[in-house]
Amino acid sequence: MGVIGVQLVVTMVMASVIQKIIPHYSFARWLLCSGSLRWYQHPTEEELRSLAGKQQKAKSKKDRRNNGHIENKPLTIPKDIDLQLETKCITEVDTLALHYFPEFQWLVDFSVAATVVYVITELYYTVARPSGEMNISVVWCLLVLSFVIKTLFSLTAHYFKLEEGGERSLCITFGFFFFVKAMAILIVTENYLEFGLETGFANFSESATNFLENQGLESQGPISKLTFKLILALLCSLIGAFLTFPGLRLAQMHLDALNLTRAKVTQTLLHINFLAPLIMVLLWVKPITKDYFLNPTLGKESMPLMTEETYDTLRLWAILLLCVLRLAMMRHHLQAYLNLAQKGVEQMKKEAGRISTIDLQKMVARVFYYLCVIALQYVAPLVMLLHTTLLLKTLGGHSWGVYPEDDLPCSLEMNSDPAVVAAASTATPGLALEARASVAHLSVALGGLRTVFTPLLFRGLLSFLTWWIAACLFSTSIFGLFYHQYLMAA
Repeated sequence: MGVIGVQLVVTMVMASVIQKIIPHYSFARWLLCSGSLRWYQHPTEEELRSLAGKQQKAKSKKDRRNNGHIENKPLTIPKDIDLQLETKCITEVDTLALHYFPEFQWLVDFSVAATVVYVITELYYTVARPSGEMNISVVWCLLVLSFVIKTLFSLTAHYFKLEEGGERSLCITFGFFFFVKAMAILIVTENYLEFGLETGFANFSESATNFLENQGLESQGPISKLTFKLILALLCSLIGAFLTFPGLRLAQMHLDALNLTRAKVTQTLLHINFLAPLIMVLLWVKPITKDYFLNPTLGKESMPLMTEETYDTLRLWAILLLCVLRLAMMRHHLQAYLNLAQKGVEQMKKEAGRISTIDLQKMVARVFYYLCVIALQYVAPLVMLLHTTLLLKTLGGHSWGVYPEDDLPCSLEMNSDPAVVAAASTATPGLALEARASVAHLSVALGGLRTVFTPLLFRGLLSFLTWWIAACLFSTSIFGLFYHQYLMAA
């Protein structure tokens, strides 16, 4: 059985798992309902009446006439009431009321399935070393990224619908900021930021020109460098706008999680998790990381510690390990968010005046109701970063081993050997011959496109996008840290 057959079998099996098994054994539900997360239940109106010193049978609403019509006045209680919220472990029944839970479950479970397919495919490529076929795990990774973009777009659109609060203006402001930042980054020489974009674009332009000439078309290139960088900057601006609120929310949960735990190890891991995007960003800064490892100055001699291929591999592993750490710290951040209900009640007790029972119940219940929105803001950038890194490894021609490999399988290569095509075309007469000829032409066309979209192009483009996602997360989280710790306090 060829590699395509093996990959199709894996894909069909995983599709059956998604359809039949995941609805009963969901990793997304396990993240929320494993028993470690506890949410605060809102008090009933009878409990609030009792705490306020009123009779259980007192009327909750009082009718009064005002200008000829009846006005309903809700029951109010003092804000400094002695209220203690009850906690409860999240169950599967509780998740049915959560806003965006279907989107959260689908994104997490499909990402897990795609990662499993990717691991199996990589193991098969490592053992069998096939060549000349398409790596189907690339399609799974692209589907995951499309679902992530759709989810982030939906969350951002939700903020745009709010008339008050300034979320819309904040998102637009960060979008323009990231556009300017992307344009500035794209003009930085690769002596400082080593992505390979210049080399990849030059190779793409030359290959595309040769391909068009072979097809009988005259062209100076499919796109100019300025247009290419402008389109890339617009894409970066869009990604930055999508990652604005996830970064701001991460900063608040980070501060609350630090206050929640007293264990030094957990606090250290929380700090590393928060600084993980900065570590990823520095991995592409040549004077700080790559030049030091490749050509360190030891006395009067310069002795390289590793090769470029080994450094690229270690960089991929570093990103994967930091992604695993972020997933491991997810429950600490979600519990810190759930504690906002109790934190809001404690803050209310310090205020004077009265509050209606309905407003108090909404204040407490709203925290749990939007748990999956917060979980999506935490996990969606993680999934985007992880699968962009996986695409970088596969399409960029990198290796998972820390040793050089000469014969790496080409992920998008299609078999277009003329001898094989000719033999296939003459093996069967009639309709089969026409079908073989069509397949041969398609194979030749795909082989030509393979010469245009080379690993050099994907390596430069995906390296930049991976770096950019990490840079956006760090920029927004740092701004959120400054806002919540200093501006809110002031």
